[in-house]
Amino acid sequence: SKLDVMLRDLDLSKDITSQFKQFLQTTHAAKLGDVDVNVSVLTTGFWPNYQAMDLKLPKELSDFQETFRDYYLKKHNGRKISWHYGWSSCILKAHFALGKKELAASLFQAVIILLFNNAERLTLKDIQEQTGIEDKEMRRALLSLSISKMKILLKEPPAKELKDDDVFSINSKFTNQMYRIKLNAIQMKETNEENQQTNKRVFQDRQYQIDAAIVRIMKTRKQLNHNLLVSEIYTQLKFPFKPADLKKRIESLIEREYLARDKDNAQVYIYLP
Repeated sequence: SKLDVMLRDLDLSKDITSQFKQFLQTTHAAKLGDVDVNVSVLTTGFWPNYQAMDLKLPKELSDFQETFRDYYLKKHNGRKISWHYGWSSCILKAHFALGKKELAASLFQAVIILLFNNAERLTLKDIQEQTGIEDKEMRRALLSLSISKMKILLKEPPAKELKDDDVFSINSKFTNQMYRIKLNAIQMKETNEENQQTNKRVFQDRQYQIDAAIVRIMKTRKQLNHNLLVSEIYTQLKFPFKPADLKKRIESLIEREYLARDKDNAQVYIYLP
């Protein structure tokens, strides 16, 4: 089933990443420097299908990408790899005048920030040409970096609207009490049709994530009562969900024979291998 394939992909990806890192230590350690990458290899057709986007990766990441591509395709002859940058995230180590921080960012945010390792000031047009990020996604990332509470970039002029000749620079005086800082995305205005499509994709994606979390927990615990299962799911998932939606996902897994109810206590679930 689709869920079986998704769970298998997650388990295999951990093994692939571990083996790839061992390979790097013996062959490319000096070349690739102080960059750590985790790759999830997902089977086409079994995961939510988001539109692929173009992106010009900085050399630090493009070297990793090409090394992984060669490594993986040599082990799996005949397969193809496509990169879904919209699913990717990064942790950047940043050195500001007032101290060091770790920035938890989307890949698009990270690629934009890394441009300023080699430039003090860049226009919106410069950033678009150097990253190749799709216009709407690039503007969303720039707004999240320059007008949100976490102003990693300074924008001239400081208006909320973006224009091609706006100029951006690193906010060298940035400070925050937290050492690791989550850079939230900004939601752009959408048409009703776009909003419906987005909500549909998010709903489907979250269904898969809830199912996978339940099965992972139950596979480890074998038997669990309802309240403890709900508590563990809350700790694993990073988005809010309604108890009624969780109940539906549990019922769905019971129907598909991933779980069963205990005969003596309907509040206890049993994992079916």
